[in-house]
Amino acid sequence: MNLPLKYPLFNTKLKKQKDQTFIFDEVRKKWLLLTPEEWVRQHLIHFLIHQKKCPISFISIEKEIILNDLKKRYDIVIYNKQLKPVLVIECKAPYIELDATVVEQALRYNLIIKANYLMISNGVSDVTFNNLNQQVSLPDYNDM
Repeated sequence: MNLPLKYPLFNTKLKKQKDQTFIFDEVRKKWLLLTPEEWVRQHLIHFLIHQKKCPISFISIEKEIILNDLKKRYDIVIYNKQLKPVLVIECKAPYIELDATVVEQALRYNLIIKANYLMISNGVSDVTFNNLNQQVSLPDYNDM
């Protein structure tokens, strides 16, 4: 999978098994099936660690939450040093449009998580909001 994304290239660890490709997740320390959404998620995680200086230990990926009695999974949550969630990220495949439906999904997750920042990304474009729902640039980890 070699979809061009806006995030910097990095030295991905890929392996093939039969007719499937897997990518190594350096946060979860395991091999994951390489889907278009996972390709975006891994590039974004690498960007957060190496460009935004987010410590790996404060990154939570694909954890279950309960929303209106339904089990849901967020993509990425970043915690601060006090273990308070500061950023919720919803990842989509590069061909998925970042429309109101995607924003609403992330907002619903944030009703439970209560982070200061919310980001949606398809790897080609992204939008970040602060807790006032104003569009902002994604700050460095220490400024969240």
